[in-house]
Amino acid sequence: MNRQLKKLVVLVACGGWLLGCKSSATLPAPVATDARETASSRYFTNPIMDGADPWVLKKDSVYYSCGSGNGTIYVSQSTKLTELGTRVPVWKAPASGWNAHNIWAPEIHYLQGKWYIYYAAGKEPGGPFIHQRSGVLESTTDSPFGPYADKGMLYTGDSLQTPSSVRWAIDVSPFYLNGQLYAVWSGWEKNASTDRTKQHLYIAKMSNPWTIASNRAKISSPTEPWETGGELDLNEGPELLKKKEKAFLIYSCRESWLKEYRLGQLTLSDTLADPMVASNWVKSSAPVFQATANVLGVGHCSFTTSPDNTEDWIFYHAKKSEKPGWQRDIRLQKFTWTADGYPVFGEPVPSGVPLPVPSGQR
Repeated sequence: MNRQLKKLVVLVACGGWLLGCKSSATLPAPVATDARETASSRYFTNPIMDGADPWVLKKDSVYYSCGSGNGTIYVSQSTKLTELGTRVPVWKAPASGWNAHNIWAPEIHYLQGKWYIYYAAGKEPGGPFIHQRSGVLESTTDSPFGPYADKGMLYTGDSLQTPSSVRWAIDVSPFYLNGQLYAVWSGWEKNASTDRTKQHLYIAKMSNPWTIASNRAKISSPTEPWETGGELDLNEGPELLKKKEKAFLIYSCRESWLKEYRLGQLTLSDTLADPMVASNWVKSSAPVFQATANVLGVGHCSFTTSPDNTEDWIFYHAKKSEKPGWQRDIRLQKFTWTADGYPVFGEPVPSGVPLPVPSGQR
């Protein structure tokens, strides 16, 4: 095998630096016109990084991701979907108050000309996680990196006129449908003294990106055999997926700390139908994305497109082992659509398997 071909094999086997090669600089410098050089950058492998609850937003050909850790929310940006960029801290939880602890699953959105971050938090550290509520931050500049102003707690209850009646809520995600801004989230029917409380999906109208303007409506509960049967019945992490004149909510079910975590799907019967009417949503008859023997506990996803907008991609997290807990990593893969417009996610691709990078990525 000649020297140049050996170099190509090494690069493809490593999947680029994402699989653990410290730097392509450790290899002999390729000739700029060598076609084999570009071959090494056309593949990646999962996982792409440690973490959980991945969120990515594409705007003006740039990918913005959002995450949390140690009471801090960070944002990163990149032109490459497989390399999310450097994490930049943009907000730190206050020392006290309703949002001082347990900062979970932030999402960054660009709405009405401004950047917003939605997140869950609690007033006390650690478990039981019975104090989780949801809030929103607004960038005071035109930058996704802030600084951010705290716009306060979102109302997630049944009596809008009584703000103190706010209910337990996590995973708030806003979206537009037919010109109306909505928020969808995971919540409890009533506040409880145990975090082993059933979680449902709720939706409400918003009057602006930081104000919920209606009482919540419950649109999904864990009722199907594939959603139940473990330590806790839950629906959480709902995300809107809209394409080909159809609207879906892809959500997580079963327990996030177990290998059985998986994705379900709600389909809006008609995109002109009222999404706040539960009967307008049709639940899938089985999970639409679930674990295999090689990839465990898949869930809490977000969606985006390739740089050239010709492919659809799902971001999700998976467990690192069968042991119960929240040690997870972040993965992505391309998904397709049926002829009649339904998403096909397939099976999670095992770690280390080379995958073609998103179309148009350089």
